[in-house]
Amino acid sequence: MRILVIGLGDIARKAYLPVLSRRGDLDIHLTTRNEVVLDEVGREFRIVNRHVSVADALSATSFDAAFVHAATPAHGELVRLLIDRSIPTFVDKPLADTLPETEALVTLAVARATPLVLGFNRRFAPDYVALRTVGANLIVMEKHRHRQPDLPRRVVFDDFIHVVDTLLSLAPAPICRRTIETHVVDDMLHSITLTLAGNGFTAIGMMHRNSGLDEERLDVIGDGARHSVWNLAERVEAQGTQSVQRRADWISVGRQRGFEAMCDDFLIAVRERRLVDTAAILATHAICEAVVHHAETCIRGEIAVGADCRNGGKQQFI
Repeated sequence: MRILVIGLGDIARKAYLPVLSRRGDLDIHLTTRNEVVLDEVGREFRIVNRHVSVADALSATSFDAAFVHAATPAHGELVRLLIDRSIPTFVDKPLADTLPETEALVTLAVARATPLVLGFNRRFAPDYVALRTVGANLIVMEKHRHRQPDLPRRVVFDDFIHVVDTLLSLAPAPICRRTIETHVVDDMLHSITLTLAGNGFTAIGMMHRNSGLDEERLDVIGDGARHSVWNLAERVEAQGTQSVQRRADWISVGRQRGFEAMCDDFLIAVRERRLVDTAAILATHAICEAVVHHAETCIRGEIAVGADCRNGGKQQFI
């Protein structure tokens, strides 16, 4: 299978190429405009097929699939180019940093009957996957950053989107109520609290960008038990007493964090020409757009200080 990897930044080098380059069934082609990086990454992963532009790569040969690891503003143009050629495409989250652009790209993929997959690795992380069947009714996910307040759209679509998507993947029933709280200081987003609720469950996602530590924690609670995962590396079970299970020494980070299974699933979909759940992509991006709207409304001063800054209701949201 011939695949094109577009963009050779940190996430491609840390998460994807260590997984893809070990597979003997892939003929990998690398693409970036930075020739120094192109040669460096090619040597590091022993990949000989290198291109200085996507256009050069597409004119040189045909591809069975593509992985897009370019910066978010470039996603729209690249995804359109690939989908127009009916090339199954995997994209790092987000698909786009606005809901209208996301909807347009999903519509194109559906029209061309071409697989389009987003890089939500937590859907495949084994410790997170195991929590889908524990039958709890309270889900709490925290993902914090140390001294990193930033513009709302960047925070939400580049980082908090993982919290949103994980809550949706673990929700045991449709979401019928949603509450959003944001804290903005000098136009910078400092914290988010998102509550999603449905029949018999509540899911809460929190992020603080001016926290004391970079950390992630997922808790699934109910039926006399608390199941927790810390930093995607430690599993903690509490049922009267507490036990801790850490990642085994010989389990790779790529497997523990879900990148191996996620890449496998995409490549199987490519071989089978299996379409994916684009509704899930839209649901995640729609909630992110709502969070950004809440934060930007606070910036514009349309929500009075001390007012109830919530977006709720009983209608079906996703």
